[in-house]
Amino acid sequence: MLSLLHIENIAVISQADITFDKGFNVLTGETGAGKSIVIDAIGAIMGERTSRDLIRTGAKSARVSAVFRELPALDWFERQGIAPDENGELLIERAIQGDGKNVCRVNGRPLLVTQLRELGCQLLNIHGQHDGQQLLDEECHLDYLDSFGGTGESRTAFAAAYEKVRALRRERDDLQMNDAEKARRIDTLTYQIEELDGAELRLGEDEELSARRDVLRNAERLTDAVDGAWQALTGGDDGEGAVSLIVEAENRLAQGGRYSGDLKELSEKAAQLRCDADDLAELVRDLRGTLDFYPGELDEIEERLDKLYRLKKKYGGSTEEMLDYLDKCKRELDAIQFSEDRIVRLDKELEKALEKAREQGKLLSTKRQKTADKLAKRIQSELKELDMPKVRFQVEFAPKDTPDGMDATGMDTVRFLMSANVGEDLKPINKIASGGELSRIMLALKNVLAETEQVTTLIFDEVDTGVSGRAAGKVAQKLFQVSNAKQVLCVTHLPQIAAMGDVHFSVEKGEQDGRTYTQVERLERPRRKEELARLSGGGVTAVMLDGAEELLAAAEKYKTGVRKKV
Repeated sequence: MLSLLHIENIAVISQADITFDKGFNVLTGETGAGKSIVIDAIGAIMGERTSRDLIRTGAKSARVSAVFRELPALDWFERQGIAPDENGELLIERAIQGDGKNVCRVNGRPLLVTQLRELGCQLLNIHGQHDGQQLLDEECHLDYLDSFGGTGESRTAFAAAYEKVRALRRERDDLQMNDAEKARRIDTLTYQIEELDGAELRLGEDEELSARRDVLRNAERLTDAVDGAWQALTGGDDGEGAVSLIVEAENRLAQGGRYSGDLKELSEKAAQLRCDADDLAELVRDLRGTLDFYPGELDEIEERLDKLYRLKKKYGGSTEEMLDYLDKCKRELDAIQFSEDRIVRLDKELEKALEKAREQGKLLSTKRQKTADKLAKRIQSELKELDMPKVRFQVEFAPKDTPDGMDATGMDTVRFLMSANVGEDLKPINKIASGGELSRIMLALKNVLAETEQVTTLIFDEVDTGVSGRAAGKVAQKLFQVSNAKQVLCVTHLPQIAAMGDVHFSVEKGEQDGRTYTQVERLERPRRKEELARLSGGGVTAVMLDGAEELLAAAEKYKTGVRKKV
């Protein structure tokens, strides 16, 4: 569960520490007070996308940290080599820099944002107002059904089989072309292959040629330098050079070395110098040999480099790329020339792949049908508890409207139908559900789905939109029931929901020294009564305070009864 949340320089919150408890935690406050900022901060430590715009004006960076306790054993911990500390606590930190960069750490170890996002979705779920709009999107219904039914493995197996079908079909379609198009392509490929083969390309040739060209362009200067060095080292035909003089010095010192240890040591050094001079002379001689060239060699090199340049512009930026392109052309030409045989083989492979995909699709559909009945019953049960006793809920199946009767998700088109009133036909949710009904259906769906998830914390961000009166009381009761199995954090404007909380936080905005500040305060009973009176809309009067006390008393009575049953 989420135990502690520390916020620093996020929007209008300069600094806040919020200690959450088990059970039902509620946050209330005026519109614009900063409740959504608290949710944004939690989203940041979940690895959600953030922006430098979140940083409080005047601050260089923002920081959010959170402590989690009583966590389940997650595979993520083993894969990443990270685990809660000896106290069972997990510290997640995220710093947002002014340049947009993020620094994420878990128990002090740096992580990528993608790794943090993978962990975050296993620790808690955030359900916001926009989730109701997702419920209107029938494209999401299939994902909801699969999530409830745990059909992940079957869906993955089908997706792999279907991708095989798509790959084979793409290959076959690439090979299928009319005779005129085939002839044009064969001519093009043949020309390109002959041109590249005729060029007799060799890896590294252009670098070698460029180096040789530089030598030839400066051949006179290089020859003078090398000949001068050779003359100095060997003396040439006119006299002694450095090598012979060093030999003479070595001999003289060796003779004197018979009588002096110092001269003997110097003769050894002279011997080493003589070896080095011999080596240098050999290298100079070898280099002189490379400077020999024949008339027209430079023109030939220039012509070859120009040809390679023109080929690179057509077929790739390097010799390696051109050779790769040549190999690709040869393979494509072979494929076209033998395409009829390959198409026949592909048709047989495609038929088998389609058969396997249909088998996997039928298995997946069967699981979904069984899951649909269970989901419908669970949703109806939840909705009855949410003051929708007459509602009927059903999952409708239809075949995919595609040539194969399938796509990457399977063979089923799924949508949720409902009837909220007796005598009314079942119709798509997006045609008949009101805002309040959508909120309750989404709450019911989220509660049911949460039972199959490992997450220990559920966050509801103003999911009570469009709900009031008796229905608000039922939503409050449902949220409390959920909090007996998982930690619940709820941002709300409804006094019925706020009164049901085990812990109540108030988010208030004020001004100090010309700056706006938001504070989060944990409310004790007197302040809590004032906040409930404010939420009721009548002002903090004696009558409203009495009403708030009545709400709290009724909530406590309900919670006591539920806990006795548990």
